[in-house]
Amino acid sequence: HRLETLSKISNSTKIIPAVVEFVDIAGLVRGASAGEGLGNKFLANIRETDMIAEVVRIFEDSDVHHVSGAIDPLDDIEVINLELIMADSETVSKRLANLERDVKRGDKDAEKEKGALTKVMQVLESGRLANEAELTEEEVKVVQSVHLLTMKPFLYVLNKKTGAINMDEQNDERWQRLMDFMEKTGSHYVMVDAGIEHDLKDLGEDEKLEFRREYGTVGSGIDGLISASYKKLGLMSYFTTGEIETRAWTVQNGSTAPVAGMAIHTDFKDKFIRAQVVSFEDLVNAGSIAKARETGKLRTEGKEYIVQDGDVIEFLHS
Repeated sequence: HRLETLSKISNSTKIIPAVVEFVDIAGLVRGASAGEGLGNKFLANIRETDMIAEVVRIFEDSDVHHVSGAIDPLDDIEVINLELIMADSETVSKRLANLERDVKRGDKDAEKEKGALTKVMQVLESGRLANEAELTEEEVKVVQSVHLLTMKPFLYVLNKKTGAINMDEQNDERWQRLMDFMEKTGSHYVMVDAGIEHDLKDLGEDEKLEFRREYGTVGSGIDGLISASYKKLGLMSYFTTGEIETRAWTVQNGSTAPVAGMAIHTDFKDKFIRAQVVSFEDLVNAGSIAKARETGKLRTEGKEYIVQDGDVIEFLHS
């Protein structure tokens, strides 16, 4: 909605939204870490992602088959996570064995890596994800070089179904156990009705709203999923706007103006001179860039400026 508003202010020819790419990887079965099902191919696909979103069914419907024959969301999570943990245990074990020679030779970097990976191995052996290990910032960087699956951020996508028996609405014992797990592990989750989202995917915004009202689902599960993914990955959007296009750019939270400019072009970091910045709200209230400048809401920022979500920016570079 912010892009549409900015586009009207600038009379832009086109709108280019920010993009989050979700890769639908085939379901995981018991024994994947040992080559069952898609096995290693499945694990290789996950290794290329920035985050893992586990879709977990929380509804009962005899017409929709479940691979294990019973509906238990926590059991599904434990099956998936155990396979990822076992795959990581094998990776860490091999890496530790390879480090031994360098450690014996007195290599300080090898000693640091061994110390960090030993901490991770203890966590994995206790059946927990590697991202639960208590590591220093330096140790995290060392461990990241090994590309472990369970060092990635995790988000659980709880899949409901309109018209079916949904566990969250029944205060089901399985739901209680799932919520206990979320609280105990500090995990994040979002609720999605995947069936409805699938039916809505080709409709316009007004039609979607009407459809949701009809089915009693007000919020968009997909919007919630995207927002939660952004948050989990530490991302935000800033905007550029003009007659040619209004566009959202995705950057890490805490990015300075030159670093944020690299989303547009890598040269912007080294050739950055200054940035003209106005917040989305201030620009909308002013009604135009010219008015925002007149009222002092458009400001000039230097290299140290930390870009905020919703900033509208024009970069000046050499």
